[in-house]
Amino acid sequence: MAWNEPGGSGNKDPWSGRGGDQGPPDLDEAFKNLKKKLSELLGGAKGSGTGGGGVGPGGSLGMGIIAVVLAAIWFISGIYIVDEGRRGVVLQFGAYHETTMPGPHWFPRFIQSVELVDIENIRGINIGYTSGAGSRSTGSGSTVSRESLMLTQDENIVDVKLAVQYKVKSASDFLFNVNEPEVTLREATESAIREIIGKSQMDFILKEGRTEITAQSRELIQDILDRYKTGLLVTSVNLQDAQPPEPVQDAFADAVKAREDSERVKNEAEAYSNDIIPKARGNAARQLAEAEAYKEKVIAEAKGEASRFEQVLAEYKKAPEVTRKRLYLESMESVLSNSSKVMVDMKGSNNIMYLPLDRMIGRNPLDMSNARGAVEGAADALPSADQLMRKSVRGRGER
Repeated sequence: MAWNEPGGSGNKDPWSGRGGDQGPPDLDEAFKNLKKKLSELLGGAKGSGTGGGGVGPGGSLGMGIIAVVLAAIWFISGIYIVDEGRRGVVLQFGAYHETTMPGPHWFPRFIQSVELVDIENIRGINIGYTSGAGSRSTGSGSTVSRESLMLTQDENIVDVKLAVQYKVKSASDFLFNVNEPEVTLREATESAIREIIGKSQMDFILKEGRTEITAQSRELIQDILDRYKTGLLVTSVNLQDAQPPEPVQDAFADAVKAREDSERVKNEAEAYSNDIIPKARGNAARQLAEAEAYKEKVIAEAKGEASRFEQVLAEYKKAPEVTRKRLYLESMESVLSNSSKVMVDMKGSNNIMYLPLDRMIGRNPLDMSNARGAVEGAADALPSADQLMRKSVRGRGER
């Protein structure tokens, strides 16, 4: 039954609880009742007078104490300490306000908030493989083919495993500029290493190019991160492994062995060339020197013979008979000095015949015939020399 229908109990309205009063409730009285209840709760005395109660000095003191306690709690709750190696990022109404350094700080709670960011901890990601806890940057985990297989400039496929270590260099950029900085770093790293591998030859990647590739990768990754303002700093890039894909490793090993054999044979040929060519040049130089010496010798001997002949000719002009005998004696001396001699006892003389039997028995008959031929040749040569002298004298007289 409604409160104002006939037969209702007392016709009381729902606001004041009074029977005949149909007006709205008195707000001043409601506040007074609230203050009274608070005073009773805090132990304050009731106000005097009838029809209403007030709050005395004790109630005002209690309200002040509450206000001070609440203010102290609010102030203390805003104190925070930034540890060494961290940065405090202060947000005001959700927007970036400032970055605080290590030490104690205060911020007004409910107006500002603080995010603490570790900037010294070295973190890492792996490209091309996964590793368990405690085995970071070892390259010994399972291979992720989707990330590791890359195409080289000479259209070969190489399996690359890369480990990247980084830390935060700007706390504000790390929190606000990108949604997921580590995902961005992974994508930037994969893009950079694929670009560098795509511009390199396979032999260069597998052999002498590891140091250069890691240096280029670090530079390119950092450039991409700076352009995106991720607030990350790459500390090191390590090329853990670079091998041909597993299905073709045997064939590649054979190719490498053949290439090494080829290089070995080339080196041996080069060594032989370096050995034989200087020797040939030395022999050629020696033969040229010997030929030059022989030339000088022949020329000198010819000049000497010519000079001697002219001297003999001059003497022959002065005394032809004497010169002819002297030439004969000199020729006989030259012949007989190289042959064995036999002395025979002549009749009417005291000479004793001497035969060197030991030498004659041991001498080759051919040597004896040669000696005999030399004597006969010398004897035949004398008229020829005499004729030569005569012709020379005649030729000079005609001139």
